[in-house]
Amino acid sequence: GLMLLFMFYTVHCTWVTSTAYSSPSIVLQARGGDGGRVIFDDFREAYAWLAHNTAPDARIASWWDYGYQITGMGNRTTIVDNNTRNNTHIATIGLIMASTEERAYPIVRMLDIDYMLVVFGGMIGYSSDDINKFLWMVRISGGVYPEVVERDYFSSQGQYRVDNTASKRMTQSMMYKMCYHRFGELNTVYGRGLGFDRVRYAEIGDKNVQISYFE
Repeated sequence: GLMLLFMFYTVHCTWVTSTAYSSPSIVLQARGGDGGRVIFDDFREAYAWLAHNTAPDARIASWWDYGYQITGMGNRTTIVDNNTRNNTHIATIGLIMASTEERAYPIVRMLDIDYMLVVFGGMIGYSSDDINKFLWMVRISGGVYPEVVERDYFSSQGQYRVDNTASKRMTQSMMYKMCYHRFGELNTVYGRGLGFDRVRYAEIGDKNVQISYFE
């Protein structure tokens, strides 16, 4: 009996090591509907794109979570990263994401930002994306910039929504526009309408997102 327990323990440890501990955050994996392993390599591909398609001195703005990865794998300068201690710097990036294009544009110019990066998982169902982190950006920026008020990003029912009940402040924010630009043209789930977000499980409210100040 003890030997059998030891054998099961060995198999368990091997599985945990190969599945849980050997999956770096830069390359993600999940199980498909058939039980097979699905690899998500989007992060690495995005950083490789930056490395090969932007100028060596390009400055990238993103939420601080991705700072080290952009620097290490994309070899590009970031505005904030995992070691940023100045809360105002982080709050300023949050202000850009939470603002309209008109408000964000002069801040982007002031910081000499060349590219902005957001992580969006509504297409594939990746829940740790920036839309789900957005309220933290709003809260942090609101602590420094009083113009950013968290309740303005909730629906009239007091819910955090991306569908047709989403607030005007939400749908006009840079975060919403960057994530959902042209998303309303896509059919992501059979039997659902265009622009169906697989994470929020909702059809987006603005299917014709227009970006005027950025490209």
